[in-house]
Amino acid sequence: MHNETIILKSPDEIETMRRANLIVAEILNKLKEYVRPGASTMELELVTAEEAKRHKVKPAFKGYRGYPFCLCTSINNEVVHGMPSKSRVLEEGDIISIDFGVLQSGFYGDSAITVPVGNVSADVGRLVRVTAESLERGIQAAREGNRLSDIGYAVQSCVEAEGFSVVRDFVGHGIGRELHEPPQVPNFGLPGKGVRLKAGMVLAIEPMINLGDSNVKVLDDGWTVVTSDKSCSAHFEHTVAITPDGPYVLSRL
Repeated sequence: MHNETIILKSPDEIETMRRANLIVAEILNKLKEYVRPGASTMELELVTAEEAKRHKVKPAFKGYRGYPFCLCTSINNEVVHGMPSKSRVLEEGDIISIDFGVLQSGFYGDSAITVPVGNVSADVGRLVRVTAESLERGIQAAREGNRLSDIGYAVQSCVEAEGFSVVRDFVGHGIGRELHEPPQVPNFGLPGKGVRLKAGMVLAIEPMINLGDSNVKVLDDGWTVVTSDKSCSAHFEHTVAITPDGPYVLSRL
């Protein structure tokens, strides 16, 4: 994707994207209330569909490349793209990664959170904390004049210092009028490589971090990505605009 054009957004377009992303953030925040032992992932899906209707936004993932749901709900060893189901019921000690996006006024918003279900083990709790922290480190590196790989380097350094591993088969992406635009945004790499970051770029930065090794595989449903060693995985994502004043996190409440 190196030769593809990165579309810069105007300040007005960034504000339009901010509005879309705020709705994503509000809905994800509301979903936290429904994450509890005994809840099914389909319950979360139905709440999301109602909320999208109320906000008059189109869920970004539904119908995207044939994906049938509004949400991706990935539990424990599921990394990303887990599908909501009445039969997937949350249990005490689980973690669930919830990924959601919307289309509003011609622009996309996209964000993800990982939520513990009740009390989780110390290791898993640390995985969730470090993944969230690695996203913040990545965001801090998303500055005008830095290189694209500085983001991935910041994420990887944070994660590997804690003994966790970065998923390499799936990466972040540019976002705007399309859900996935150039450039790809890896969560790993050496600093100082790749395109120079410019004001007007908008990136979905999304560390996917495993408790065990970095290997993953896709299940037979064609969507759900799981860790090969069955260890837990956490995922956080923000949509971030690069501005002359530093990173502007569009999907933060």
